[in-house]
Formats: sequence, structure tokens, C-alpha cells
Amino acid sequence: MTTDQFESDERQRLLRQYAEIATLAGGLAHEIKNPLSTMSMLLELLEEDLDQAESQRERRMLTKVQTIQKECRHLEDILNAFLKFARVGKLSLIPTDLNEVVSEFIDFFQPEAREHGIEISPHLSGDLPFVALDTSLMRQVLLNLALNAQQAMPSGGLLELQTFARDDRVFLAVIDNGQGMDENTRSRLFEVFFSTKPNGNGLGLPTVRKIVDSHRGTITCESAVGRGTRFTISLPPAS
Repeated sequence: MTTDQFESDERQRLLRQYAEIATLAGGLAHEIKNPLSTMSMLLELLEEDLDQAESQRERRMLTKVQTIQKECRHLEDILNAFLKFARVGKLSLIPTDLNEVVSEFIDFFQPEAREHGIEISPHLSGDLPFVALDTSLMRQVLLNLALNAQQAMPSGGLLELQTFARDDRVFLAVIDNGQGMDENTRSRLFEVFFSTKPNGNGLGLPTVRKIVDSHRGTITCESAVGRGTRFTISLPPAS
């Protein structure tokens, strides 16, 4: 058996193993979501009963109900993010113009960026080789990276999206001039459930990496405190 054959077989074994784990984890998340939905519905009904509360005791109860509702929504957001993370693996790959995917994403994200004082600056290389993409998953990658940049620029800033080809690879770079991060934070970015944000679920960037890995790509991050962050994705051209 050649080295390439061994690596291919090992990759397929790991993919099968991951698929089994993802199926179990996804099923567990669904089982949690069902009673959570029931709880949320009952809390909503209880909130309606207390909405016209007059006594101090009832107002305190209403405040507690609303706090529990907020935590239920937070838990539901975590479960939804986890389901997205667990489902990555089955791709629908089509030879695609990466520039077209990026341009469509910019059109979609522009209103959100404008609202937060962020200028989007595209630098898309011409004559870019096609890449085999699952376009819906790649849009998720772009959205996660753009939202990450937005959170790093609370007072607004510049978001650059670059594409280029080099050494038989196609590259996508997402660059912001935000707060940046120290080396310890940067080294843990792709750890599942690691987050520096108070309400972060720690699944956005691990999902990005899993999607990129499933496209036989790589993702790297460069960052410095006060100078911004650059994520660079490398993809093989379509066969």
C-alpha cells in the first residue's frame, strides 16, 4: 500500500468515525431541544399571566420568569450552533467561482456592516481557478468570520476580503483592523467551546475549521493586540 493510499484510507476511517459520533451528538441535541421547547412555551404562557401584575410579589415573579426565558433562549442558541457543528461532514461539492461566492456574501452582509460602521473592502483576484465547494457551507464560513471581525471592531473599522492563487492553491483571506488578540487566545481559537465573549458558545470558529477541513483545505490565523486579525483559508483547485 502506498503512502497516498494509506492516508486516503485513514481519512475515510476518521470520516466514518466522525459521522457516527456526529449522529449520536446530533440526536442527543435534538432530545434536549424537545423538552426545552416545551419549557419555553410554558414560560411564555406564565409571562402572559403575569404581564398585568400589580403586586410586588407578582412583579418579582415576572422578572424571574423573564430571566429563565433568556437563559432558555441562550441554551437554544448553543444547541442550534452545536447541531450545525455536528452536521458538517456530508458535502455537496460543485466546481465554483470563489469570487462569486464572496461577492454574493458581501451583498448580503453589507447592511449589517454598514449598521456597525464597518467598511467592506474586497480585493478579488481575476482568473481565479475554480474550487470544489459546498456553497451553503462556505457562506457559513464567511458569515462566522465576518461576525467574528465585527465583534472585534465594536466602534467600526475595515473588513477586507481577499482572494488570490499561489502555488497551485486558492486562497481566501478575511482581515480586520480590530482589537486583535494575544498569542494565548489565538492558539486556542479553534478549540470547541472556547470563547472570550461573555455569551459566546465557542462553536463558531471550530465549525469554520471543520468546514474548511472537509473541503481538504487549511485555515490559519495571524493576530496582534491593537493591530487586527487575519484569517487565511487555503483550498485546492477543482480537479
